[in-house]
Amino acid sequence: MVSTDTAHSLADALDVPPSEEPVEAAPGLYLQQVDTQRSLERHWGELQEFARNAFAELGLDEITSEEVTVLPGAEEIIALLELREQARTGRWDVIVVDCAPTAETLRLLALPEALDWHVSRLLPIGRRLLKALGPMFRAVAKVSAPEEKVISAGERLHRGLLAVRELLTGDNASVRLVLTPEAVVVAEARRTLTSLSLYGYRVDAVIANRVFPAEGADEWRARWVEAQTRQLADVHDSFAPLPVLTVPYLPAEPVGIDALAQVGEALYGDLDPFAPPTGDPPMRVSADELTLWLPLADKSEVDLARKGEELIVTAGSYRRVIALPAALARRTVASAALQDGHLRVTFEI
Repeated sequence: MVSTDTAHSLADALDVPPSEEPVEAAPGLYLQQVDTQRSLERHWGELQEFARNAFAELGLDEITSEEVTVLPGAEEIIALLELREQARTGRWDVIVVDCAPTAETLRLLALPEALDWHVSRLLPIGRRLLKALGPMFRAVAKVSAPEEKVISAGERLHRGLLAVRELLTGDNASVRLVLTPEAVVVAEARRTLTSLSLYGYRVDAVIANRVFPAEGADEWRARWVEAQTRQLADVHDSFAPLPVLTVPYLPAEPVGIDALAQVGEALYGDLDPFAPPTGDPPMRVSADELTLWLPLADKSEVDLARKGEELIVTAGSYRRVIALPAALARRTVASAALQDGHLRVTFEI
């Protein structure tokens, strides 16, 4: 188990000491709390050193330079890179990623593709400009120009994030949405499902947590049971055909291996929690059509644009730039329609 949440609550939930390297928390179950500082130096060291030196040349003291060169979201990004490293070892049967709250996770999962779009276009231009204008750079900008090793470090970071995306959108990876049966939370989960599908991530189940049991409910709890029952009906309707699994509201916080094992039994029963995902991937491409699964998307919030060899799809407040394969890039868009949760874009010569 690896977490992208900077709160690092996994070790607390399992009631085991945190460890920088995978440590056995129970037979067959290993937990890793990523040492972001050490990993940051390994993956981002040359870039951070260049930025530190640049700020120092501009007159900032060493401590301030150190603080302002911390990459925003670095801890979550480093956790993803560590996830890739663990997957490449071939040591694990299953890797479970505990993600941060929804908005942060969506920004994180969208980062590799967004970064690819910018790096693929700007980096070649930047290399040429640095070669041509390098001698003038310090005189004009008052700081040293980045060396080749700095640019190469940025490229490694870029390739690493693309490898992470390929891993998480592959046929053997899936996302499970966790929600509580409350109106605001369910509405956010609906938008999250659409956004995850937009970015190519496959969702294979929805987990409803903290569900009040109906038996023996007093007047106060009876109102909660009634409200949650309505919301659960909406969850089943909204997220069909995805399975909806429920976890009862427990009398005590489930901390430790034994308590969490009981939650797992209540949640999955006879189901295999590690069964590989089934069904089609969120995006499919044929000789003359691109189909993108956008469940629960509203037509009024979906927008489509074509720019050169790219298709720009917007769903609500999220946008994805899709690089078209060569066969479709040479064609023009003939039609586009959102029906039954599928955005179908057809192309013609």
